[in-house]
Amino acid sequence: MSVNYYEPPSAPQPAAQAAPQPTNQPTSQAPGNGGYTPKLKPSNRLRRIFGGMGAAVTTLRNTLANIIFLIILLLIIAAISGKATLPLPDSFALRIAPSGILVDQRSYIDPTSLLLSDENPQESETLVSDIVAAINYAEKDKRVTLLVLEPGRLLGGGISKLNEIGQALESFKASGKKIIAVSDNYSQDQYYLASFADEIYLHEMGVVEITGYGRYMNYYKSALDKLGVTIHAFRSGKYKDYLEPYLRDDMSAESREHNAQWINELWAGYTGNVERLRRLPPGSINDYVNNLDAHMALTEGDSAKLALEKALVDKIAPRRELISTLIAEAGKNKEGDNYNGIDVNFYLGDMRKKAITESDKVGVIVAAGSILDGHQPDGSIGSESMLELLRQVQDDKNIKALVIRIDSGGGSAFASEIIRSEIIALRDKKIPIYISMGSVAASGGYWIATAADKIWAQPTTITGSIGVFGAFPTLEKSLEKIGVYTDGVGTTELAGTMRLDRPLSEKAGKVVQQSVDNIYQRFITLVADAREQEKDAINEIAQGHVWTGNKAKEIGLVDELGTLKDVIRAIAQEAKLDTYKVEFVQRPLSPKEEFLRSLTQGQAGVLLPKSLVNNFVSLSILNDISPALKPLQDLKNMNDPQGIYVQCLDCVAP
Repeated sequence: MSVNYYEPPSAPQPAAQAAPQPTNQPTSQAPGNGGYTPKLKPSNRLRRIFGGMGAAVTTLRNTLANIIFLIILLLIIAAISGKATLPLPDSFALRIAPSGILVDQRSYIDPTSLLLSDENPQESETLVSDIVAAINYAEKDKRVTLLVLEPGRLLGGGISKLNEIGQALESFKASGKKIIAVSDNYSQDQYYLASFADEIYLHEMGVVEITGYGRYMNYYKSALDKLGVTIHAFRSGKYKDYLEPYLRDDMSAESREHNAQWINELWAGYTGNVERLRRLPPGSINDYVNNLDAHMALTEGDSAKLALEKALVDKIAPRRELISTLIAEAGKNKEGDNYNGIDVNFYLGDMRKKAITESDKVGVIVAAGSILDGHQPDGSIGSESMLELLRQVQDDKNIKALVIRIDSGGGSAFASEIIRSEIIALRDKKIPIYISMGSVAASGGYWIATAADKIWAQPTTITGSIGVFGAFPTLEKSLEKIGVYTDGVGTTELAGTMRLDRPLSEKAGKVVQQSVDNIYQRFITLVADAREQEKDAINEIAQGHVWTGNKAKEIGLVDELGTLKDVIRAIAQEAKLDTYKVEFVQRPLSPKEEFLRSLTQGQAGVLLPKSLVNNFVSLSILNDISPALKPLQDLKNMNDPQGIYVQCLDCVAP
């Protein structure tokens, strides 16, 4: 069976067009046409003269600015075109240097902002599919003699995405080619990726920072009480702890129980894989972490020497010596100051120029981010946006099978159901559909997954969290603190109930709770039907409980374990495809968007200052602050029509 991969970069979204504004200026009629020309006062005449001069200057300035901008664009296009025509060397090392966060789909950022930015171009997100595709190509490419991992700018992405890349790296090694990892320092995620290499190099003043997984959150109840904000919460499922940060000042016993369960399973996967790949005795990583102070004392605080003694790395040396070692392996680049390495983007550009003759296709739709109602940009899952992609699949007669890659902790219950129903409608067209779970496919993400023929997860995928909640704040106590009160009359007991400035009535609370319970029953019913189990059995493993992919397979929530590549191979066999190409299904780009994407080479994301990327302490602070602010951002983005959600707060895989 032969497979050709085609993974286009993320499609940008269209910019909003400003509607032309009507003008109400009176137009004077010319003499001879039945009109007249009014006489102007001197002041008006001068104003007209200077106004005309100002308009002429403005027009000239704008024209010059546009000409200069076009010249710059043409120069950029020429530069890009010039680079694209350069052939690759006959022999080189493939350089894998992910930056920012590993993602299945880039978040949408207006491409024009990349052109106008004065920062050094550093991606804040890296597509896992790009790295995997490059490694897969390189495995069989005779020009690629070595693979060099440089994970120093990787901020994270979760163990599941790292395993996805790791599987490709292990296949590359099995072909007989060598992998070397090199970095000044290694964070926990960076080191996990490096552990797949044959050899790991570290700067002589560097550190391997492995600390273990932790699940710590900020709790806001006391702060909200002081502000006079009342959170009205409704939920079904005793483990559904999304709302706990707003209702408590600490973690509940139920939340502590199930969080400890899945986080320990993930840590066991981390340590077990590192020890296997590095051929270390079982328990070595836990010993390194738990006794780090004692170990550091024996090396007089030399962290690089400790990493070498504990066999976490194979060589420590100054940067120039490490570069010399790579040059000895791969040869020099044209400038003569570094090893002969080709970056992933440049390499993929060369490989994707080759013609693909297969007409049969396996389509892949990426559903990443929070599930929201309506049209949403890349990085979120909009109900209407997903429907359009699914209908594209239906209209493309060459797509014989579909894989939906879910990387989501859930969101709107209504939007989840809209998407699920459309997937079922597509299945009725006799198109096989498999789900591939990424780092997270929980709550609403699992709701969507139930519509497929088969569900695949990775052993470290976070899934389950089958529970429902509803919540909204009221501010009557806050307003009382400043002397504002609300009063009035209504025609019924529920009139004006959902106002932010009034307390929620007991009757209204019962109505919301009954709606939440109804959605929960609907949730477990559709899961029971999809998994061919009894509702009572599903209710036992639901209750908002979070499971790893390994455990989910044991209890029947998923069918198989494997990466996206494994899922594509399996569904191709199901569809009886001997040869096929893989196509990521995306919204068609407008000519303007195609132009802008070509200028930015498909890159999207917030640009990070180089000083921040290279600063180890700054990255740690960034990782610490982000989870604290996420719950507040999630509340802002909630747009379910009924205010009912199937979302998992804790489903952020380490």
